[in-house]
Amino acid sequence: MKEESMVKVKEEIDYKSLCRRLDRELDKLTMEYERQQKVFEDDIERLTTEAQHCILEAQQNYSDSLEKERLKYQKDYKESIKRLEEKAFVPAEEVVILKKILQRETLLRNAAEGEINHLKNQMAELKMLEASRESDILKLRKMLEDEAHQKEKFKGEIARLQSQLLQLGFEVGKTKQQQQASGNGEKASVAKLFEQGRGLQKILSLLEAEATDARINAVKIVANLSSEETNQKKIVEAGGLTSLLTLLKNSQDETTQRVAASAIANLAMNETNQDLIVAQGGINILSMTAANAEDPQTLRMVAGAIANLCGNDKLQIKLRGEDGIKALLGMVRCRHPDVHIQIARGIANFAKCESKASTQGTQVGRSLLIEDGVLPWIVQNANNEVSLVRRHIELALCHLAQHEANARDMISGGAILELVRISRDCSREDIRILARRTLISSPAFQAEIKRLKIDY
Repeated sequence: MKEESMVKVKEEIDYKSLCRRLDRELDKLTMEYERQQKVFEDDIERLTTEAQHCILEAQQNYSDSLEKERLKYQKDYKESIKRLEEKAFVPAEEVVILKKILQRETLLRNAAEGEINHLKNQMAELKMLEASRESDILKLRKMLEDEAHQKEKFKGEIARLQSQLLQLGFEVGKTKQQQQASGNGEKASVAKLFEQGRGLQKILSLLEAEATDARINAVKIVANLSSEETNQKKIVEAGGLTSLLTLLKNSQDETTQRVAASAIANLAMNETNQDLIVAQGGINILSMTAANAEDPQTLRMVAGAIANLCGNDKLQIKLRGEDGIKALLGMVRCRHPDVHIQIARGIANFAKCESKASTQGTQVGRSLLIEDGVLPWIVQNANNEVSLVRRHIELALCHLAQHEANARDMISGGAILELVRISRDCSREDIRILARRTLISSPAFQAEIKRLKIDY
């Protein structure tokens, strides 16, 4: 199955919003820097004022106290001298007074020196704080410069990628017009762009772009390229498959999901790529998308991708174990015929692989499709009005009927009656012959036909 998307590269991609966002972030950072600078300057001014006030007050208090004590000591000293002159000896009480005076002077001097030392320590701490703040300011200023530089670099990268994407879109359109003019049909040979070395890696890098338009345009280009078998290997080798699965897993945009799923469905046409898809968790990613998507075209792409995986007989157990079959059947909730065509195709592919394994003796027991409850839907749609749904279901019934272990379930589920109808009325002769041969070769079916007295 090939799923193709027409590439429409818009001339106006919303890169301006990215620049505006960067401007807002830079403005925020600048305002925060200015706010912190103002707070810092206010703190420095406040602490400096307080320190100067404390120093002046301490100096004034010290000077006043010292002067008072000096005058008092001077007075006491003169009085003591006078008394000494009047007396021939110094009484014991005068010695005690002189000692107390000296002690008080020493204590006052020590207290003043302690206060001064304390203020000196505060000033040293203020200087250290100022140095630390200056260091922080330098760091913040450097960060602002780096942010501004990064912003300019990012703007340049956006402009460059925008130019390349628009140029690529122009070349795709030009190639398409040339092919239409020369009668080669509407399909643009986008692969030629790769042969000329026109930036597969650059396109894949845009799958992670923040701008939705750029991302969608890039995945559309990859989806178109993946429809060409010659491009698929290049896309996978360049990491495109991993990027597409990641995009499908993480994107909430339905357009992105739809186009990514179509690219994965295209890549899933190749057996080697099928193994890589499964190894990278592709079944779970597709199953989750199938459960959450509502758009019929997205579901069609997801069902198509799973249907392609169902054609690989080595993946049968993993598809069943990782809920791939349940996801396929779960998509029948969408009534769109295109979705049902892919579901029926996947069931037919899976039944064909099981029939092959049964014939080779590598599978015993009932079909995994029957165990997962798919048979009622198969029987219900065996005569579907949509011809492609009907043809796939008719083939699925024929393949299931070739394994005798399925006969009892098919008889009880009414599938045998549909097989009889197919053997009579199917418009394709090869399917009629296959259904008839299957009915004849099954002892269980022969016994039921005889019991019901069905003429076929």
